[in-house]
Amino acid sequence: MQIVERLSAIALPCLAAALTLQTSAALAQQARIVQTNSQSDTISLIDPATQRVVAEVKGVPVNHGAAAAPDGSRLYFSSEAKTTLDVVDGKTLRIIKEIPLSARPNNITIGKDGRFVYVGIMQGKGGIDVIDTRTLENAAHIDTASRVHNVYVTPDGKYVVAGAFGGDNNLRVYDTATRQLAFSLYPPRNPAGGDAMDGIRPVTIDAKPDGSTRNLYVQLSDFHGFTVVDFATGKEVKRVELPQVPPDQRVPEGTYNRAPSHGIGVTPDQTSLWVCSRLNGHVYGYSLPDLKLIASIPVGDHPDWITFSPDGRFAYAANGGSDNVSVIDIAARKELTRIPVGKAPKRNITAILPP
Repeated sequence: MQIVERLSAIALPCLAAALTLQTSAALAQQARIVQTNSQSDTISLIDPATQRVVAEVKGVPVNHGAAAAPDGSRLYFSSEAKTTLDVVDGKTLRIIKEIPLSARPNNITIGKDGRFVYVGIMQGKGGIDVIDTRTLENAAHIDTASRVHNVYVTPDGKYVVAGAFGGDNNLRVYDTATRQLAFSLYPPRNPAGGDAMDGIRPVTIDAKPDGSTRNLYVQLSDFHGFTVVDFATGKEVKRVELPQVPPDQRVPEGTYNRAPSHGIGVTPDQTSLWVCSRLNGHVYGYSLPDLKLIASIPVGDHPDWITFSPDGRFAYAANGGSDNVSVIDIAARKELTRIPVGKAPKRNITAILPP
């Protein structure tokens, strides 16, 4: 009995000390909104605690896509100007490698385990470059038979979703283990080809309670809204058109690049969907899973992309036409402030970086 008591006297303080260290380490991590600036060579890092830009990544001209390693040790950015994937140290924010790509990139994503970065290729024959994050080499290429604008990994990490232009079906879903096509849909309206055909714009994904994929929410060229694709069947089940505003409050036709609705995201708790309207200069909120309209919030010029603070309190809409980011209070359903960033901010992500 005395031995047990002595062991407990030693073990409990050690356990408490270990838990304290783990808690301190977790608190020391830094949540950041990583905001690309498409007409600049800098990326802005916003602190969601202060709603201010607190750091910059420099030297990535015409930066397009962004991704973060799960442990925050690295950030990854696609550079259209350099045709590279730039690897950035998560602490120093300095570029440590520029990985050549097969052609000009657009958006990127990273696997749930951080093993591979998937880069959408928007030039030539297109496809997806697969970057090995251990070797920092361009390890493979997925032939999509189309130019790829945006790529995403499903919540369970089992599939990579490609939103494309110019293929026989422009939404394409690949198994990450085999890199084989699982399903596709949305054939172009103009089978003859060329820029007049349909393209897939941003996509977001929600998960079932077991972590598997529930739906894809897909924005399409020339449609002011989004579609709902049931992942299990690979079929569209619903279309939702965004609200209208009076014609004199809309942006001029042609200024939103055939994408009147561009930027869409699901909150971390999976309870609501937030959608950007370039046409109206609004962000709209919808409850999940019933898709009832719950918010209509004016923001800056040409809202283009959206991400969320890790706790889900705030949404960050990148206003590509006014060079700022709108901070939206999710519970209050209102814009709190606009944060000045670089020129033409577009894609953004949320990352947890080391101290």
